[in-house]
Amino acid sequence: MSQAEASPATESGIDIDVMRVMELIPHRYPFLMVDRVDSIIPDVSCIGVKNVSINEPFFMGHFPKRPVMPGVLIIESMAQTAGCLVVATLGPESEGKLVYFMTVDNARFRKPVVPGDQMKVHVRKVRNRGPVWKFEGEARVNGVLVAEATYSAMILDA
Repeated sequence: MSQAEASPATESGIDIDVMRVMELIPHRYPFLMVDRVDSIIPDVSCIGVKNVSINEPFFMGHFPKRPVMPGVLIIESMAQTAGCLVVATLGPESEGKLVYFMTVDNARFRKPVVPGDQMKVHVRKVRNRGPVWKFEGEARVNGVLVAEATYSAMILDA
């Protein structure tokens, strides 16, 4: 990915907008859980941003009187952010490839994520061997840890 294909670079990496995110990973509304990716450092880490809105379809049933973002969707946001990191690392030939979960370990949910929150997902690559990648992820709202997990995924052609 060249600088021209991304938003302006910060001192700590490359930032990309939602249109570029959709070029990198195959997910689409209503299952796209990343609105922006900040500070991509290929082969190292990045930060995904999810702006949580009351208009999210899952809030109709989870829960109508007290909307809370489902934990599995927080983990999915971590996975999609990691997918963007993988593509930034491997280059354009990997754009649109599918990322399949293999494991999710040590998932912890510390605080609820609710409408109006801006969730920042910090992802760090632990290692990769061939198509298998392992990551550590943390989700934060206003700097407060709301969820964390270690997970691995396999990258396959779409």
